[in-house]
Amino acid sequence: MSEIAHGRYVGRFAPSPTGPLHFGSLLAACASYLQARQAGGRWLLRIEDIDPPREQPGAARLIIDTLATFGFEWDGPVHYQSARLTRHRELIDQLVQDGYAYQCSCSRSDLARTRRGPLGAIYPGTCRKGSKGHRVAIRALTDRQPITFQDGLQGQQSQCLEVETGDFVIRRRDGLIAYHLAVVADDHDHGVTEVVRGIDLMDSTPRQILLQRRLGFATPRYLHIPVIVDEAGQKLSKQTGAPALRCERCGPTLVAALEALGQSPPDELAEADLADIWAWALRRWNASLLAGKTSIAGNDYPLAATRNGLS
Repeated sequence: MSEIAHGRYVGRFAPSPTGPLHFGSLLAACASYLQARQAGGRWLLRIEDIDPPREQPGAARLIIDTLATFGFEWDGPVHYQSARLTRHRELIDQLVQDGYAYQCSCSRSDLARTRRGPLGAIYPGTCRKGSKGHRVAIRALTDRQPITFQDGLQGQQSQCLEVETGDFVIRRRDGLIAYHLAVVADDHDHGVTEVVRGIDLMDSTPRQILLQRRLGFATPRYLHIPVIVDEAGQKLSKQTGAPALRCERCGPTLVAALEALGQSPPDELAEADLADIWAWALRRWNASLLAGKTSIAGNDYPLAATRNGLS
């Protein structure tokens, strides 16, 4: 039975092993960790390794070691999404059998001229009545019923999926499981009660809520924190060459993360032991200080000047 039913807080941090953690990753990890620990709840670590072509060898191990070096303590074993592919495929089969998903043979070239909206290409429903190809993706069927949710920091959000995204992929043409399906399955099965993550993922939430409803899963609470951006307003990410976290002096970097998260730590805290920094953070953590904020200026913080190596 899901731990949501028991009312116990379960949070998680779920990085993809596409490279080392950077300062933006640290913000998300800190926010989810402090939110869980302050509630007296559990905090899980999940490696979202379901896209092998994008993964870097050694990245998963480096992520785990970096988190440990910064003093994060997760409950239970590290979960690997790749170990749950059978469960993911079973849920996709269930959605197809229930009429909530269907096969799609459209290629990228077929969709190149489809209408685009703020969230990207809007699938026009080409294969809703049947696909002609043998190499198919599986798409979740959307409708015009708005998906509305109350975000813990950003307020009420709403999307009409059929209009704004169209039917979305839950299994790719190459057979790989898509993010939306995997994250919904794993959050449910691990009993996650609150998802704390970057605001860049907030537009994905309605698609995940749709899948939760179709599968009969409870919907966790959501809290989307602002993301750190560069001088051009571009999100700090692995794709944009964000430098890896430096582990030589974790304390100052951790305190900088707390400052970026609006917690106003005293200057002298940067010279304290990690245990004392975490103790201070747990006493003072107040996520509401970030309410309504969507971005953080990255040039205000020491973002690490060198990269960790991958082996």
